[in-house]
Amino acid sequence: MAATIKQECDIEPELIEGSGGIFDVKIDDQLIYCKLEEGRFPAHDEIVDLIKENGG
Repeated sequence: MAATIKQECDIEPELIEGSGGIFDVKIDDQLIYCKLEEGRFPAHDEIVDLIKENGG
């Protein structure tokens, strides 16, 4: 997914390890996707679309 984000959005994603199945995506400390809230892991295109919608 990191390669897709870099290619599609021209940004370098930063992976911060967590535990317990956490998967959050933030732009400038703004949460744009939370696996816990959604109840599922996102599709690659979904994250790219969210990044583009939120100024990434």
